[in-house]
Amino acid sequence: MDLERPLPTPITPECRPYWDGAREGKLMITKCRACGKPFMYPRVSCPFCASRDIGWVQASGRGRLYSFEIAHQILNKAFKVKTPVVLAMVELEEGPRLLSNLVGIAPDPKQIRCDMPVEVCFEKLTDEISLPMFRPAGGAR
Repeated sequence: MDLERPLPTPITPECRPYWDGAREGKLMITKCRACGKPFMYPRVSCPFCASRDIGWVQASGRGRLYSFEIAHQILNKAFKVKTPVVLAMVELEEGPRLLSNLVGIAPDPKQIRCDMPVEVCFEKLTDEISLPMFRPAGGAR
């Protein structure tokens, strides 16, 4: 199988629910049961209160484009995606920020703007691995 990008390797128990959710088309994020704050990336203790009482919740999948970069050249030969590619930092409605790709829009800085509403979509790479990506919400351009 010739993939456009290297497969992520979900190797820790802390991140398994994230990848299981993505495979099912759900964006899962970690949330502290002690202080109630959601956060990403998954880890064994809360970055806000240090509690180890961590759980998983399904995020809405909605957010805003916090920042972006348009890559016109891919330096890693393992990536065979066509350029240009929009690298996106998305701030979810729930608060955490995720690094992903913005898809479904021309990679034109005139069409992409910070704070534009986005929503999650998933790119299935294999039967086990799907990647959360983001697209303009409700056809917003």
